[in-house]
Amino acid sequence: MAQEIATLAGGCFWCTEAVYTRLKGVSSVTSGYIGGSVADPTYEQVCSGRTGHAEAIRIVFDPDVISFGDLLDIHFATHDPTTLNRQGNDVGTQYRSAIFPHDATQHAEAEAAIARAQPDHRDPIVTTIEPLSTWYPAEDYHQQYWDRVGTKNPYCMAVIPPKLAKLNKKFAERLEA
Repeated sequence: MAQEIATLAGGCFWCTEAVYTRLKGVSSVTSGYIGGSVADPTYEQVCSGRTGHAEAIRIVFDPDVISFGDLLDIHFATHDPTTLNRQGNDVGTQYRSAIFPHDATQHAEAEAAIARAQPDHRDPIVTTIEPLSTWYPAEDYHQQYWDRVGTKNPYCMAVIPPKLAKLNKKFAERLEA
């Protein structure tokens, strides 16, 4: 089984992680931080907006089952890529919409995915394509947050179910049974 890695930012990592863990061909999803200037940042540091990091997820997937392009199409359908440094009530550069390609092929596919997604959005897509930089896994208590405790968190209950509904409606054939 071949494996590739995708690194995406689309707001709160609890919310994006909940989407990707349900997909066929995805073997793991890790919440973390990327794109900043501070080594080994903490959640509190990233939330301050002063480190330059984005809350992001790192997806390990089998490209024979689900392509990088499919992951990007899901990315654009399950968050708002038209708001700069914001997802809902989460505001700051740490909540930006970004793609961190792992190679030139992923970079080209990111550009193509933005072009594919634009007709589905009234406003211009502001998702950035950023250079791959050092990845820092988030603290353990952030991992698999929705599946562990998210249903007890009012914020998660307001944000994640609508994302999952979009996923279920538009990408049902991509979901694990």
